[in-house]
Amino acid sequence: MTVPLTITVRYFASIREAVGTGQETVQTGAATLGALRDELIARGQPWAQCLARGRAVRMALNQVMGQDATPLADGAEAAFFPPVTGG
Repeated sequence: MTVPLTITVRYFASIREAVGTGQETVQTGAATLGALRDELIARGQPWAQCLARGRAVRMALNQVMGQDATPLADGAEAAFFPPVTGG
């Protein structure tokens, strides 16, 4: 049996606006950033829409850019944000 991890999840820009908060603490059984994203998507709206697979969403763990396979650790901070464009 996997012991749940306590993760701080931060949302930025349009994702923060969609979910209605900039930060929350979650208990998760996810082992990776990608699995955490899937757990959040499974909550339903608004997470399902703004974090949907196929949407451009950047992820970071402890302020370092991450990928789906980036492993989570208890007490970590995960962040989700849209790609930044400049001009």
